[in-house]
Amino acid sequence: MAAAGTTPMEGTAVARLAEFAAAAAARPPEGALDDARQRLLDVVGISVAASDTAPAQVARTLARRWGGQPTATAIGLDLDVPAPSAALVNGTLAHALDFDDTHVPSILHPSASVVPAALAAAEDAGATGRVLLAAIAAGNEITIRLGNAGYDPAINNSVFFDRGLHATSICGAVGAAAAAGVAMGLDAERLAHAMAIACSMGAGLLEANRAGGSVKRMHCGWAAHSGVAAAQAAEAGLTGPPTVLEGRFGFFRAYCGDVYDEGALLEGLGTEWETASCFVKPYPTNVFTHTGIDAAVALRERGLRPEQVESVRIGVAGATLRTIAQPREAKIRPESGYHAQFSGPFTFALALRGGGGLGVYLDDFTDAAVRDPLNLAVAVRVEHGSDPRCEAIYPRHFPSVVEVRTVDGRILREEVLTNRGTAERPLSDAEVQVKYDLNARRLGAGADVVAERIARVLDRPSVAGLLTL
Repeated sequence: MAAAGTTPMEGTAVARLAEFAAAAAARPPEGALDDARQRLLDVVGISVAASDTAPAQVARTLARRWGGQPTATAIGLDLDVPAPSAALVNGTLAHALDFDDTHVPSILHPSASVVPAALAAAEDAGATGRVLLAAIAAGNEITIRLGNAGYDPAINNSVFFDRGLHATSICGAVGAAAAAGVAMGLDAERLAHAMAIACSMGAGLLEANRAGGSVKRMHCGWAAHSGVAAAQAAEAGLTGPPTVLEGRFGFFRAYCGDVYDEGALLEGLGTEWETASCFVKPYPTNVFTHTGIDAAVALRERGLRPEQVESVRIGVAGATLRTIAQPREAKIRPESGYHAQFSGPFTFALALRGGGGLGVYLDDFTDAAVRDPLNLAVAVRVEHGSDPRCEAIYPRHFPSVVEVRTVDGRILREEVLTNRGTAERPLSDAEVQVKYDLNARRLGAGADVVAERIARVLDRPSVAGLLTL
């Protein structure tokens, strides 16, 4: 095997992240392993539910076309494929429904890139279940800390997000490389090079949230693919720059300009886990819409019905408006069920009407639903604007202050200032299980088989066959 190169990495930011990942692989905290197991279950369920989406079919088509040595499982394919291809397919599935876990204030979804990369690399390497979970834990923590380091208190926002960059896929490629490297058994030096290489691979623009297009649904697939490829390249001897993160032409200067919070990236690394504040999503929609959904559910429980709505004013943090409220015509009349998941007006309308799952579910977001006259009648009556209280809370939460005027002149208010699923309002184990059961139901009895395997994954001598039915 070729040496990882002679460029010294010691003492640099990427080297410290690599040392953390190597230590997590050798001595993973039990709490981190438990957390990783829950995220593995969540991602697998989401991926099964996304199996028939158009981006998933594209990813599987690419995996078949590329061919190669069959070493890893891609959900929905009837043949094994090379690990990078499996990561592409499963990462695309994991993010295709916008149902994946979310962290604030980084505003990213770590597991959708990290879990598929870790799974593919672990299966390819013949790793144990414990190593798989350690890889997920390390990769998620690194992804989140990269996102946190790009948060700017001066603008109360992620600089990635403010610039229209998808931190989920940009930071996710680096975290996926760390996860893949841990699963492959790379030492700290090669882990550092794997992440440094992946810094040249991560990409993602958020314009699809505003203007349409399906490419965003493949962002995490490409990040997972890049992470596995970067780890394999480092194993083979490719090297990256030691100052890839903090350097003049490095990661943070390129993506975030002058913003780089080294403390958010490195302080408490290994003792204080940011992943603990990353929450499992209750709804398959953009996270900025969640408190509006909560308010609609509460109003419905108070007796409000769609046909009684004269007008709705929803106050939110201003930074969220461009995602869930603009351009207005695209949000009040989404072009598809998928685009409705990014619409504040439309998600409010669906939740007020009464949805499935924990409030609204995937079954509610159909192309027929976006043409339904009653849904459209409510959505067109919803106006979003900036609210000072919400501004003060964002981005720790994504609050909504809702005021409804009814056709008979009543004024109804609902304030939801914290997100469901966060530490302040955690989902119960039963609610997480409801989400998995609904997502994986297409497997029939196989859903319980997979869930049982994941529950016992810590004891598996090999992850091979974990997802095979």
